[in-house]
Amino acid sequence: MKIAIIGAGGKIGSRISAEAISRGHFVTGISRHPETGIKNENIKWVKADALNSESLASVIQGHDALISAFGIDWSRPETYPLFVDVSRSEIAAAKKAGVRRIIVVGGAGSLEIAPGIQLVDTPQFPEEWRAGANEQRKSLDVFRSENELDWTFFSPAIIIEPGPRTGRFRLGKDNPVFDEKGKSQISYDDYAIALIDELEKPQFIRQRFTIGY
Repeated sequence: MKIAIIGAGGKIGSRISAEAISRGHFVTGISRHPETGIKNENIKWVKADALNSESLASVIQGHDALISAFGIDWSRPETYPLFVDVSRSEIAAAKKAGVRRIIVVGGAGSLEIAPGIQLVDTPQFPEEWRAGANEQRKSLDVFRSENELDWTFFSPAIIIEPGPRTGRFRLGKDNPVFDEKGKSQISYDDYAIALIDELEKPQFIRQRFTIGY
């Protein structure tokens, strides 16, 4: 496939790009700083503004899918609303460019730990992350109101961090996936495997899903 990846140079985006390339796909990496991205003959870097739907549409036209690994600056609260703004821009750009498939790197804060209770609303949720996670939750609502595109919102485990590429994990939908010790965690590399799996063999069209060991 020919895949456009927003945020392809980030912690998660770079792993997704590498995983896609390793499976023979061609990647267009969209980044604010393309010069810092991975080097490979199967990735082309483009500097583009994800908030400009017209510009984004021109970049992604002709691609089979758009993956969004867009991230904000968690030290700057004024950037938190960009989650929603970029989601709307991506949807508009995909429609203009004729790209039906979108997979979004989402957050874990909107996962339900009990019926009607999302993680971000619990007292245990770290206060320093709450405002940003709440804005990221709103981006899920943006996609849930979209009925034309084949979108998927992929929430990571509660903890996502560097770690081994095992290929052994479990998937869930709206509830965190916990291991036998009660932990919800995943490595960046295993998250990337599951995302490209979903791209190649879709199971969660117009749905959210999640992952954990």
